[in-house]
Amino acid sequence: MDSQTSQASQPSPSPQSPHTFQVDLRGLVDLLSHHLYSSPKVYLRELLQNAVDAITARRADEPGAPARVRLYAEGGALRVEDTGVGLTEADVHSLLATIGRSSKRAEGLEEARSDFLGQFGIGLLACFVVAERIRVVSRSARTPGAPPVEWTASDDGSYTVRTLPDAERPEPGTTVHLVARAGAAEWLAPGRVAELARDFGSLLPYDVRVGDEAVTDLPAPWDRPYPGPAARRVALARHCHDLFGFTPLDTIDLSVPLAGIRGVAYVLPSAVSPAQRAGHRVHLKGMLLTERAEQLLPDWAFFVCCVLDTDSLRPTASREALYEGETLAGVREALGERIRAWLTGLAAGDPERLAAFLAVHHLGVKSLARHDREMLRTMLPWLPFETTDGRLSLEEFAQRHPVVHFTRTVEEYRQVAPIASAQGIGVINGGYTYDSELVQALPSVRPGTVVAELDAETVTAHLDAVDPAEELALSGFLAAARARLDPLGCDVVLRSFHPLSVPALHLDDRDARHEQARADAEAQADDLWAGILGSLRGSAPRARLVLNHLNPLVRRISALPDPELIGTAAESLYGQALLMAQRPLRPADSALLNRAFIGLLEWATHSEDGQA
Repeated sequence: MDSQTSQASQPSPSPQSPHTFQVDLRGLVDLLSHHLYSSPKVYLRELLQNAVDAITARRADEPGAPARVRLYAEGGALRVEDTGVGLTEADVHSLLATIGRSSKRAEGLEEARSDFLGQFGIGLLACFVVAERIRVVSRSARTPGAPPVEWTASDDGSYTVRTLPDAERPEPGTTVHLVARAGAAEWLAPGRVAELARDFGSLLPYDVRVGDEAVTDLPAPWDRPYPGPAARRVALARHCHDLFGFTPLDTIDLSVPLAGIRGVAYVLPSAVSPAQRAGHRVHLKGMLLTERAEQLLPDWAFFVCCVLDTDSLRPTASREALYEGETLAGVREALGERIRAWLTGLAAGDPERLAAFLAVHHLGVKSLARHDREMLRTMLPWLPFETTDGRLSLEEFAQRHPVVHFTRTVEEYRQVAPIASAQGIGVINGGYTYDSELVQALPSVRPGTVVAELDAETVTAHLDAVDPAEELALSGFLAAARARLDPLGCDVVLRSFHPLSVPALHLDDRDARHEQARADAEAQADDLWAGILGSLRGSAPRARLVLNHLNPLVRRISALPDPELIGTAAESLYGQALLMAQRPLRPADSALLNRAFIGLLEWATHSEDGQA
């Protein structure tokens, strides 16, 4: 018997009937309240969203249909009425009682879903976060003869449906009744309902009211007509203060018609860290989606806080954030272009406002200029840098100096700035955020500019050498000083330089500091690690203490006959040079300073007969 015959003789499996998932509604509500939604307040957004979508659906069939949403809060209960499309009894069973199914998927509405706010069909479940029971009374506008229907649901997963007399709901639309669960009455209090309705619904396109108080405030502040630019700026500044609590330095329009975006960006009045991301307010078709849309703008635009309305961005399942995808990436780039164009416009036509902006937010512009050569070229005359000639732009500095020298760290700049300036060497402090990158990018936007990193070798080479005969005469002094500083990994050289008031200059570079750190670690390590660290010993030049032969104090010290006293004086000059450079002191450096101070005191108080 072949395999086919054998298989044919086997009994066929009996058909199995499909099973349906069982949903624990209380568990699902707990999941929504603790993990999906950030706060119980979203229940009101869901109610407003359902009401607005129902009106949108009705107006697709009846363009002239009334468009009203009314909210009434009293005694721990809330009633929300709308003039939307309404539901039949069949709709109630099919839509309200099936978790995950949305009325936006109803027949004939699929092609119009882009006009709706809701996209996930979770809907009324959010109301169970604040209420134990939901009662919905609805009458369909599409089936005029259908009676009103009542759907009542509890958070245990049970619900009832019944039809009502026409008098219970004469007109099409829906009314939702909520009664607060224990501990949640504050969320249904009249004041809180009004506050949340204004926050979520101020830009909704329909007539929304809490009692008799209007919620919507249209057109949006950035779309309203004003007598002139100054009046518009004042009005938007007031809007920013009411919304975010600060008065902006300036306002940037963020209109991107192709992406369906209208709004403004407010420039922060004080400096912020680049790591601090502003929380932006995003409305989706008029409904507030989130107050913390951190990914809306490019990283470099951390100096603005914006509010906008969009109909193209996609929300996440909780509808409290934006879905990261190609659309959001394109919008982010477009909004970045608007901010970039604003900066370029200031540079071209309003230098005073640009200077006021850069005084606060130069760091953000420098961050942008790192990646945008055109922006760097535009901002060259404006961006401030710390230099040996004072606070200047790169353009001004490059015009003064044929070679643009810079240091990579603030410590290196402090070491060399006074001496380099006296020698006619222009130096830029590249130790601050982004500065060294921008200095190195200078030749790409200013052809012919020579940029060079300033190191200890370059500075030493610019200092005047001492006459060989004089240096030979001071060989004993130099030998004593070198012997005392050698354990610290520091050489001693003699030069002549200005200003005369500086007796000594401590110079090193990163390689020298790395070698010193390795040597310190080797000295403190056990035999095994000492051997490993010893094998990593480099050939980098050591730090240097450059003594100023023109300084009167150095001349007096060089004439001392006592090698021990010369060594103590050399330690004092070394410590003073470290302090002048504002370098962090190692434990060995601190011990040296204490030792030199005590030694000088002992010498100063020592009498001829050796008695103190």
